[in-house]
Amino acid sequence: MKALLSWCEPVALIFIIEVSFNASYQLTGLQVCSFCGGTVQNDTYVGQFCSSSAGRIDRRCCLANDNTSDTERVIGLDLSNCSLTQVEDLPGASTVLMIDLSVNPIVNISEKIFQGFLDLNYMILPQHIACPGGNASWQKVEVKLGKQLCEGQKNLCNQTGQMSMSCPENSLCGPYGPGFFECRCAENYHGYKCLRQGEFPALKVFGPLAASTVVISFLLWITQRRKAKSL
Repeated sequence: MKALLSWCEPVALIFIIEVSFNASYQLTGLQVCSFCGGTVQNDTYVGQFCSSSAGRIDRRCCLANDNTSDTERVIGLDLSNCSLTQVEDLPGASTVLMIDLSVNPIVNISEKIFQGFLDLNYMILPQHIACPGGNASWQKVEVKLGKQLCEGQKNLCNQTGQMSMSCPENSLCGPYGPGFFECRCAENYHGYKCLRQGEFPALKVFGPLAASTVVISFLLWITQRRKAKSL
């Protein structure tokens, strides 16, 4: 019985760590909603979008109000008039459909911030800031009322109707945010430059990793027990 309990405690420890990590991830995802004070107003771009999408307002975010498992999915982000001079990261916002960064003294925005923003379809920026990826990455770009409007993110892989020449053999081009694409291995291919054929050996790769994690956790637990006894 004692042996069973000895093995259960490390497993429970791993479970607690995983739960704590997931909780931390969810909190991080909502930090972007508090980049500045206030809340989304009904007469703003994001406010009108949120209303038409049946979303719910949480500080500076519009959250999806659907039946998916992700109850904190950000679909709209309003950081307008926040006195932002630079935007370095938007944690947890990769699911947004609309972002408003207008009325800010922003000097420059790195396009890398929007890598992975596959659903981003509408941006409102200060007039002097170019749309991420350039005009070729959007269906419509215009300046209106002192704001740069970027509408309809284009899939760069579909502009020619062919696979990107930058992708290696046995891979397919896929969108990865405005101005970006990624190369994904075709079915039954994996590994470096998609050169390996056949199913990915998940058990061989992750099996030893899981086993080593359990062993290391167990050794750490034994070490702590010994220190506690010595005290």
